[in-house]
Amino acid sequence: MAASTTPPGSAEPSRPRTPAPAPPKPTWDPQDQSRQPPWLRPTIRIRLTLLYGGMFLIAGMLLLTIIYLLAAEALHEGSKLPFRILNANAQLTSDSCPGLTGTLPSGQFMERLEECTDAQRAVALDELLQRSLMALLGLAVAAFAFGYVMAGRVLSPLGRITRTARQVASSDLHKRIELEGPDDELKELSDTFDEMLDRLDRAFTAQQRFVANASHELRTPLAINRTLLEVQLSDPEASPELQQLGKTLLATNERSEQLVEGLLLLARSENEIVDRKPVDLAEVAGRAVEQARAEAEGKSVELRGVRQPAYVQGNGVLLERVALNLVQNAVRYNQRDDGWVAVGTEAVAGHAVMVVENTGPAVPAYEVDNLFEPFRRLRSDRTGSDKGVGLGLSIVRSVVRAHGGTVTAEPREEGGLVLRVVLPV
Repeated sequence: MAASTTPPGSAEPSRPRTPAPAPPKPTWDPQDQSRQPPWLRPTIRIRLTLLYGGMFLIAGMLLLTIIYLLAAEALHEGSKLPFRILNANAQLTSDSCPGLTGTLPSGQFMERLEECTDAQRAVALDELLQRSLMALLGLAVAAFAFGYVMAGRVLSPLGRITRTARQVASSDLHKRIELEGPDDELKELSDTFDEMLDRLDRAFTAQQRFVANASHELRTPLAINRTLLEVQLSDPEASPELQQLGKTLLATNERSEQLVEGLLLLARSENEIVDRKPVDLAEVAGRAVEQARAEAEGKSVELRGVRQPAYVQGNGVLLERVALNLVQNAVRYNQRDDGWVAVGTEAVAGHAVMVVENTGPAVPAYEVDNLFEPFRRLRSDRTGSDKGVGLGLSIVRSVVRAHGGTVTAEPREEGGLVLRVVLPV
């Protein structure tokens, strides 16, 4: 654990704010338990299930209505008795027709018999309707369940496409769907997606190869120029004007070398890190602070912060470059008097967090995202500043993404920035 760094005679600095990492952005994975339950989301599977089940339910209700009307009509037509009772002595066997009891005149007996028949027909229709509704309800549940299963099977290729797209989004352009099965619309979609990935993979590979080759080719002439300028500056007979010109050219050459090194590192850090080892962010940040201490003292910038152990799996060299770029950026873009830079690390909720906070000029919120673009600076679109070559934060973002993490920047109300790097443990 790196100790807190405070200049002698100064008051104990306040602990830097290291807020918890921002929650991850929602992904497309329907199996992600952190999202709302799948039956509450309007997914395609749910909509297809509702469509299939709803169509079956409507068809069942129409069929039930037709059967009920036909049964009612048949019972109504058959309700007229084809006989007439003249003299009868009725004895009831149930309570369904209480009027048919004892000795009755034939007219009254036939009237009550028709009423009893109508009541029996109504009871039969009600029982038919109730049993039909219960059967329809059971079949509807089975239809919805069957539709949900079948929709899942039909849409399973889309889940595979989604998972592949998520892996591609994490800088793994070598993944392919390679969907097998009938030559339908989903197969055509997956093949088109694979073709697009092939073109993207070739384009990114060609771009990275070009940047790497160009950077390597530019190293040799720049090294020769630096050697020639240093030899010329070491000549004691050189005039003051020549000495001044040599120093200017040497500074320009050094800037070009930094640009080439930055481009090479940027091209190399675009890929996902494969060879990972345990790295302590506190140790990485402490080394970066020590390397930037001389420059900070020259600009009267105080370096401080509490760095707690926070281990991640990654590349130590690249992570050290991340910390160094953030600290150097915070030192160079600081205020002239009473400036400070707070560098803190800690482990929070399964993540390793490094926060670099500094004083400095006010940064508009709408310009924060542009700072991570190559060759972009605050209120400056291209190069032309003596504070760097404009690749520092771009390299930070590329390296952090290659490690599966995120980097965010927030402007401080008093001026300056709060840069937060969140890496998975």
